[in-house]
Amino acid sequence: MTTSAQAAPASRLLTPTNHLLVLVDFQGQMAFATQSIDAVQLRNNVAIVSQAAAGFKVPTLLTTVAARSFSGPMFDEVTEAFPSHELLDRTTMNCWEDANVIQAVNASGHKRVVLAGLWTSVCIVGPALSAIEQGYEVLVLTDACGDITTEAHERAVARMVQVGVQPMTSLQYLLELQRDWGRAETYGLTTGIARKAAGNYGIGIGYAGAMFGASEG
Repeated sequence: MTTSAQAAPASRLLTPTNHLLVLVDFQGQMAFATQSIDAVQLRNNVAIVSQAAAGFKVPTLLTTVAARSFSGPMFDEVTEAFPSHELLDRTTMNCWEDANVIQAVNASGHKRVVLAGLWTSVCIVGPALSAIEQGYEVLVLTDACGDITTEAHERAVARMVQVGVQPMTSLQYLLELQRDWGRAETYGLTTGIARKAAGNYGIGIGYAGAMFGASEG
């Protein structure tokens, strides 16, 4: 039996319309105790994800925990990207146990969910395992998550991977949404986000744009 390659993407690759992004508990009190990732790097990665999702018009759900009584407001990097989005506040650590969150998930119509948030071992493991058990495909943006120790974060990621969760990174998320530099309508969006928040890669993007012109793919 012979097979032929085709110039076509895998169905498992993310597109702006084939998943729901859920951003969980990016709040000051949660970030204060996060030690598994540098705070500046975390906020840069959150900015990449938020700006990418907003720019590509990805269906996005924002949820907080005990915002008024304990954890505080959501990061500006998130709320500035989604100024009109409602923040679904909860008492449950596992957002998949909150009726309002699940109503929003169901309303999206998506069975593929991408998660990012604080902390990995509690507020990400909870919905990831719950969604997997209910038949959802789940991806976690591991460098846009954090925990009180590196081991707590790594054990949480390993636990999720064992049940089928797919790990990826924030920059990978942005570039997977773009995927073709010939897509001129989002070329400037993608390179602009990279220049501002993607570290050395962003420096390279900026240099290439200056040398060859930002309109070139």
